[in-house]
Formats: sequence, C-alpha cells, structure tokens
Amino acid sequence: METSIIELKGLTKSYGSNNVVDHLDLSINKGEIFGLLGPNGAGKTTTILMMLGLIEPTSGIAKVCGYNATFSPIDIKSKVGYMPDSVGFYDDRTGLENLVYIGQLNGLSRLEAEKSAIRVMKTVGLGNDLHTKTVAYSRGMKQRLGLADVLIKQPEVIIMDEPTLGIDPSGVNDFLNLIRTLSREYGLTVLLSSHHLNQVQKICDRVGIFVKGKLLALGNIEQLSEQLFSQTSHQINITLDEPVSLTKEDEQELLQLASLESVAKENNQILINCNKNLTPDIVRFMVKRNYNIIGVNQKTYGLEDIYQKYFENQHLNV
Repeated sequence: METSIIELKGLTKSYGSNNVVDHLDLSINKGEIFGLLGPNGAGKTTTILMMLGLIEPTSGIAKVCGYNATFSPIDIKSKVGYMPDSVGFYDDRTGLENLVYIGQLNGLSRLEAEKSAIRVMKTVGLGNDLHTKTVAYSRGMKQRLGLADVLIKQPEVIIMDEPTLGIDPSGVNDFLNLIRTLSREYGLTVLLSSHHLNQVQKICDRVGIFVKGKLLALGNIEQLSEQLFSQTSHQINITLDEPVSLTKEDEQELLQLASLESVAKENNQILINCNKNLTPDIVRFMVKRNYNIIGVNQKTYGLEDIYQKYFENQHLNV
C-alpha cells in the first residue's frame, strides 16, 4: 500500500483578490518522483514555500512527513532538503569547506560534517573537485553541489525548484539521471517544479499540470493522455507492401473491435484511431487475412501535447 508523504488539502494563498494558489489538493507518495509542471507565474514556488512553512497559507493545510507546515516548520526542515533555482555558496571557499560548514549548521560535529561532505560530493560526481574553490565551479557543478547540500542532512524529501536552470543540455541529462538514481537507490521522495516539459517527462512517475494557481490535471503520461484524448488516445499506422485493397467486410470487422473509432486508407497505409492500445489485436487481424505488413507505427501523446491541450482549454474557460 502506497504511503503519502506530502498532503496538500485546500491549500490557498491570496494576495488581495488574486488567488496565487487556489484550493490545491495533492497527495505525493513516499519514494515517488513528482513533477509540478506549469508556466512561470503559475504559483509553483508559492506552493513550495507554503510546504516548507516559509509563508503561511490563506487557508488550507500543507502536511509534509506528517508535520503541519504552518505549525511545525522546524520539524519539516529537519526532514526536507530544499534546492531553489539558484544556489549560493561562499566563492572563496572550496566545495568541501562549504559543505562542512553547512553540515555543522545542521548539527554535525566537524569530523562528522567532513565525512558526510566527502561522501555526498562523491555521490553527486564532485569527488575530484573537493578542494576546488566554488568560484571556479560551472553552473552545472554548483547545482550538483546544491544537491550535495540537501543530501548532507539525509532528508526524506527533496524539493527542487527549476533545478536545471542555466545548465547546458548534456549537463541537464546527467543531472536528471542523477536525481532518478538517488531517488531509486535511497528511497527519496522528489518534488520537481519546472516549466520544462521534456525534463519532467524524462524522470517523473507522475505529473501535476499547474496553471493560474489551479491543478488542472494529475497522473502519469498515459493516464493524462487517456483523460484528454479519450476518443483518439492511440493512433496506429500500418504500412503494407502494396497499395491498400481493404475489403468492406474487413473494414467492418476492424471497426467492430472494441475501442476502435475510425479506419482510413491512404496509398499503402491504414490509419486507425482508437481509445486504447489495440496494436497486437489489429496486427493479428491483418496477418490472419494475409495482408503483408512491412511497418507498424503507434503514436502516443507526449507531455507537450497534453500540456498544450490543457493550457488551450484553460484559455477557453477564462
């Protein structure tokens, strides 16, 4: 049975008549990588700050690791590592010196802090840069050091706000893979806030689409696709070795398959729309009737398709 480690109920933050976060209900499970996806100004950072107890909600409750963020922010800080979009360090100190200082601020002795700092720097791929001053660190290295910063107190939850901002594409992939590895190996729950769709899609178990303070949709990519494109969530393109001569009888039999919406012919291709994955059934049907298949392509909707559709719907409802 899945255990919720983050619970938001009716969470609202208003400034005057403007609801920056509007009655947000969200549950995130232990060990899950969850993506909070939305454009800049959607209310993602405000939500995070309420979860950390850094600002008070107008109404509603944010519970993290069993603690109410409004009444027990110190307890939450002991369980949660927070990584903002820009991490600051003392430039005249080495990466190791910065982390030892942070470890001591978290209650570790000098010796414990140094041992932990060396361990987490190796974990995030900075083992060869322990004694390099952070002024010489690249943006990607500073983000890795920021990740080491949150890991040094061995948190149960890591909250990351636009963590890949300013990192080059190859560095982004390495950083995302590192987050996924850490989550799986150490059972960490990760909340990743971002407006970069492809990055969220790469590593997140579930996604919440957040626009104008409201959570418009919630689920994994397949669930969101089926919710939004319920009639055509799967498009199947079958290529034959010669122009299609599909008989009326075969076409009628195809249409009788459950969940199949439409069949179209174009040169040597058959284009099929359906609301669930019928690819194996359709291929078996075609082979049984001696059609020579040379290619099968199935279109599934990615996060960009889903996000754009929800965003368009939101504009229509304003």
